[in-house]
Amino acid sequence: YLEESGGGLVQPGGSLRLSCVYSGNRFSLFDMAWYRQAPGKQRELVANIFSGGTTNYIDAVQGRFTISRDNAKNTVYLQMNSLKPDDTAVYYCNRNAKIQFTWGQGTQVTVSS
Repeated sequence: YLEESGGGLVQPGGSLRLSCVYSGNRFSLFDMAWYRQAPGKQRELVANIFSGGTTNYIDAVQGRFTISRDNAKNTVYLQMNSLKPDDTAVYYCNRNAKIQFTWGQGTQVTVSS
């Protein structure tokens, strides 16, 4: 299963680092992604990282967020800098694929002064 952590309350301009641990095998083979869901909105993909390490970001976070992975720890990270109120959401990780793992609980990120 997936377990996200690292969220919290932060002021605009602040930073957070999210972690997501996968409890299973063959993590290194999976393309992974971070998603977020803001109140009243659909879940959206924020950033993804292929098994080979190539990354992609939506325009809204390009240059501010960095996705990375540590296959030895079965973990994917999301470093978030220069946070904005619009980044407020519950953040989830999962496979970047049609067939996904069961969703975890997510981790709440709130950006507010």
